[in-house]
Amino acid sequence: MTDDIRTFAENLNAWGKSKTPFVFLVDYQIRKPRAWKLADVDPMEVLFDFNGFSNQLTSEKEELPADLYFHKFPVPFVDYQARFDYVVDNLKAGNSFLVNLSVPTRVETNLSLFEIFRNSEAPYRFWYKNEFVCFSPEIFITISGNHISSFPMKGTIDASIPDAENVILGDHKEAAEHATIVDLIRNDVSMVAEKVWVERYRYIDRLQTNDKTLLQVSSEIAGLLPDNFDGKYGDLLLKLLPAGSITGAPKPSTLQIIKDAEGYDRGYYTGVMGYFDGQNFESAVMIRFIENQNGDYIFKSGGGITALSNAQNEYQELIDKVYLPFSHVPHIMF
Repeated sequence: MTDDIRTFAENLNAWGKSKTPFVFLVDYQIRKPRAWKLADVDPMEVLFDFNGFSNQLTSEKEELPADLYFHKFPVPFVDYQARFDYVVDNLKAGNSFLVNLSVPTRVETNLSLFEIFRNSEAPYRFWYKNEFVCFSPEIFITISGNHISSFPMKGTIDASIPDAENVILGDHKEAAEHATIVDLIRNDVSMVAEKVWVERYRYIDRLQTNDKTLLQVSSEIAGLLPDNFDGKYGDLLLKLLPAGSITGAPKPSTLQIIKDAEGYDRGYYTGVMGYFDGQNFESAVMIRFIENQNGDYIFKSGGGITALSNAQNEYQELIDKVYLPFSHVPHIMF
């Protein structure tokens, strides 16, 4: 454990015990975790809105340009296919049951990351020093008293497809993928909770994007923390991370497959962000993520791969996940 990780965990443990509100970020590889006491957050460097818990001075949206554009340049399918085939070969060899494969997509827009943050309609949003913006629909864990819940999101479909809800719920591949991730998250929560159960299984969330509506399938796993938990949020996070919904199962071998297949640094994408308000703890998985790389915007997205997956369908899904979560835009150019 590095000094940065140790300090991060110790701070969250101490602030949780003392009921001191805080905000935090953890990157995918848990190398550069960040945490701030709420009173110390500088809104010139960090802006957040976690389900209404926010440091924004105003909730009014920025005025968008009339000629707003958002162009995406996905990796060629042949490049994606090579990564996909590597993952499927490992699945068929029994090295994993489910692998979350992601890729970077270059995008061009005449909006700044700040403007994207201010206009995004997503429950969990974070803007960090113009380095990245995240607008996530996926809860990681919530804790209230000794009650912990996790909400894995796995399975996406375009809502315009005829009978979309029944199509996604009746898809055998999607059902198997979702069952695997629910089992993984249930096992993860069992590492920190004394009693664990599935509260809801495979319910539908609707997500509005700038060009379409998506349906996503989620479940809720709940548990009871031990009496001696005492606000040790740092220790709890280190036991649970990285999030199972954006890795796969089993975790150790799947993490290596992801590293070999993707060939790029996820950074804070698929990490976790969240807050503690002195009583309640809430966090989200950092999906729907745009990063500023030396002036180029890179949108990172992906999806779960099983042995039953179709490469073309998975490729289209990751492209569909490259969007701006706006519902109030003027005519937008693609």
